[in-house]
Amino acid sequence: MAIGDIIVGIDIGTSKISTIVGEVNNFNQIEIMCATNCKCEGIKRGKIINEEEVALAIAKTIREAEEEVNLKINSAYVTIPGKYATVVQNSITKELKDKYAGIAVRDVASAIMQVRDIEVPEGKTIIDIVPNKFILKDGKIVQDPVGNLSSEFTLNAQIVLAQKDYIKQIHSILKRAGIEMDGMVPVTLAERNLILDANELNDNVMILDIGAGNTDIGVFEGESFLYTNTIPLGGENITSDIAIVLDISEEEADKLKRQYGLALKSFIDNDNDIILNTCRGENRSKAIKSSELIEIIEARVEEIFSLVNKDISNQGIKSRINNVILTGQGITNISKSDVAGKITLNIPVKISTGRLINTVKPTYRAAYALTRYIAARPFAKTVSSSIDVKSEENFVKNLLGRIKEFFYT
Repeated sequence: MAIGDIIVGIDIGTSKISTIVGEVNNFNQIEIMCATNCKCEGIKRGKIINEEEVALAIAKTIREAEEEVNLKINSAYVTIPGKYATVVQNSITKELKDKYAGIAVRDVASAIMQVRDIEVPEGKTIIDIVPNKFILKDGKIVQDPVGNLSSEFTLNAQIVLAQKDYIKQIHSILKRAGIEMDGMVPVTLAERNLILDANELNDNVMILDIGAGNTDIGVFEGESFLYTNTIPLGGENITSDIAIVLDISEEEADKLKRQYGLALKSFIDNDNDIILNTCRGENRSKAIKSSELIEIIEARVEEIFSLVNKDISNQGIKSRINNVILTGQGITNISKSDVAGKITLNIPVKISTGRLINTVKPTYRAAYALTRYIAARPFAKTVSSSIDVKSEENFVKNLLGRIKEFFYT
């Protein structure tokens, strides 16, 4: 991509919409120009139940971003939950006429176009191609084969498919918000290079992003993207459980979860009394033990990990996972959640410590990860979103009038 390219990323979460506008700097890294977010009640249990509500929230974040950066935003990239995406492994071998001429960019582009030639199931379509590795004729593995002398090379790649109905729904919502869609990327695929540290990038890991209403699963075998899915449970379910069981308001339940957040009752140091202030019964104020609260949290946390365990076991990929990395606002503020995960999954679990994890606020993490992923796309000629400059003379000048080559055409 070109230095100065502007990329707009929108994360459609279960409780909020977050938008990042970033610019590619001289080091081919993304620099945040602005970040906006808006609460959204149009999504429940991972499903869009009110398209108008989602469109209004997206439009609000876009309008605030435009005011901040003095640009007119016409298009954006969007995250997609894992449950709407499928990963297909494919490889092709490309023979070259003259091995002494060196592998050219056009050879790589041709191979990428060929590797996407798969049988796509009805109701799905290709949204992304992830070149994994190139293997030269002598067996050498390279990330970029351009310039290497070889009579042939093999490309291993992942083809990411998405449900057409969901794509149409998001496209319709974006149109209502006055935005075109540049492309879609699974949440965990976008987050991989943000939340994993250097050693984890080469390991066989599962990323669990536990948000407000969803838990997104992403399984990686080194550089290969193996699997993604979504469990429709998250931090809001824990809050709701507390509110229902203790018969208190959601607001007080959320406050108690944050104050006493612990995933395992066995780690309680002091089983002290907690005064409840919003009880709906005759006695609006009553006392409970902290162990009663933590028992509620523990039950839901265990269920989330149990559902994840069932999913990866059914897929036959659990034995291929060496480590689990936890991220997401729905779980990281609950102490010992990594220990609870290890007990249920029987796999080492840790909270993400990637060096870039703290470079952006948790609210914007997925949207920022999306812009970084797009900026780093290999072999793409252009990745810029469609942006217009607002001039002082009140005329609109097309800044980036280029045809997108999201599919490497």
